[in-house]
Amino acid sequence: MSFIDNFTAGAKIVFARMQTKIFWINFAKVAIPFFMIVTLISLFLNSWRAIFAGDFTKVNEINFADEKWKNFWGLKTFISVFYGLYVTHKKMN
Repeated sequence: MSFIDNFTAGAKIVFARMQTKIFWINFAKVAIPFFMIVTLISLFLNSWRAIFAGDFTKVNEINFADEKWKNFWGLKTFISVFYGLYVTHKKMN
């Protein structure tokens, strides 16, 4: 079989799995906790001094003010969705 045939056959399998309810339940079980963990780690790495000092105005200024929230949440959402899809697909074999 050629590369194109293999790719097409694999894509059909992936999309067939994605159309099942159990896939999306498993996806949520993986992606949501991963999203929360990545968010907490990122907040601690970016502004751990302000968090432990209780200065949440500074945390907001460092991570969310001046439209920084778009980059902050967008990157974590993208990574979590990608990771969730990848792990769920691998575990459902």
